[in-house]
Amino acid sequence: MDTILIVDDEKNYPLILSAVLQEEGFETLTANSGQEALEVLTHSDVDLVLTDMKMPKMDGIELLQNIKTKDAELPVIMMTAYGTVEKAVEAMQKGAYSYILKPFDNEQLILYARKAVDMYRVVKENRQLRSAVANRYSFGNLIGKSKAMQDVFDTIRKVAPATATVLIEGASGTGKELVAKSIHFNSPRRNQPFVAVNCSALAETLLESELFGHEKGAFTGAISMKKGRFELADQGTLFLDEIGELSSPLQVKLLRVLQEKIFERVGGTRPVSVNIRLIAATNKSLREEIRKGRFREDLFYRLNVVHVVLPPLQERMEDIRPLSAHFIAKYADERHGVQPVIRMDKEVERLFFEYSWPGNVRELENVIERAMVMCPSDTIRVDDLPKDFRKNISMDNALHLDDLPSQATLYEALAHVEKQMILHALQKADYVQAHAAALLGIGKSGLNQKLKKYNIDVADYQE
Repeated sequence: MDTILIVDDEKNYPLILSAVLQEEGFETLTANSGQEALEVLTHSDVDLVLTDMKMPKMDGIELLQNIKTKDAELPVIMMTAYGTVEKAVEAMQKGAYSYILKPFDNEQLILYARKAVDMYRVVKENRQLRSAVANRYSFGNLIGKSKAMQDVFDTIRKVAPATATVLIEGASGTGKELVAKSIHFNSPRRNQPFVAVNCSALAETLLESELFGHEKGAFTGAISMKKGRFELADQGTLFLDEIGELSSPLQVKLLRVLQEKIFERVGGTRPVSVNIRLIAATNKSLREEIRKGRFREDLFYRLNVVHVVLPPLQERMEDIRPLSAHFIAKYADERHGVQPVIRMDKEVERLFFEYSWPGNVRELENVIERAMVMCPSDTIRVDDLPKDFRKNISMDNALHLDDLPSQATLYEALAHVEKQMILHALQKADYVQAHAAALLGIGKSGLNQKLKKYNIDVADYQE
């Protein structure tokens, strides 16, 4: 039951309003001063404050300001006479939900109250959503309930306190920089700089200067000395993304820094010493790059002290729900003046589970953010999804055969297809295993054996 706190210094007025609101199903609390109202708020859960504007000692605006310091989103409706409309406008500017002019009729009051408590109910649901995701499935800004992600979280916990170099492998969009930041901000270096460089974003000559800095006059345009990212990250963490794109000369220079902890700026001769922790990431297989002669084996072993592999989203589909909840909560605050979004419907979930997500977590976030822009209600529906995404779904191979390695054997291909069919049947059967078994044309015991074979935990896919 929604609770409304009524504040007015006229002793009978809160009692009259209480009777009206209780008849409509609200629970009410009353206070005859601003100070008394604040005391009530310290030990009671309230969904709306309905307060008079003009009160002795602490007026409505001062009460509003006190409330907003405790809960910025708790709605406050100001009751005001015609003579204090300017004050009511001031209250709106300071965060009041609305104001209502005295005298007002009961229907108007009830309408205002319902809208306010409905809005706050959504706010509380989003808070609970954030809390549930953060407490159960997250590590820093990383989200995942799958075993693969729990293993990643465990590795981060173990490696964060150390100084060992870390190599993160994973496809684009899987969250490699988030892993790097999680390691840094859970380490003793958390109060020192975290500096990130994308090695594929700059030409070789520019990248060398960006990493190691340059002396004045080192090249045309070098009008002053510039420190590089290694120096800027001193005592902190340097994150080199797409390390596989480094040229051979830069690989040699990086190897020296890792071995000797010193380097020279471009155009300089004086050694510069730094104390950094290096984390590198790649969307390529560096072992394959070594085999092709494009990456130094000695540098690989220097980087690969601790190895973290981020799985593609398709291999951790049980993370779809917590990730979606996280992104819905993340972008809910950007819908100013629009009904908040708090969920997506079952048909959208079904499409999300059937899609192969070539862009991984980054693509999921993008789809949800765009859907929330178009969504007119509190629930994301299929029509709210971006048109290009819906087109991709219709073209997507439901069995994801394109995701098989080029050298996959027939046995591996059949196992892949069987697993996809089981997941699809479970989704269609709303995860009732007996129904899913019937759809597959096998017995429930047969389905249980296959669930064990493919390490599918049905609970991971259910809400």
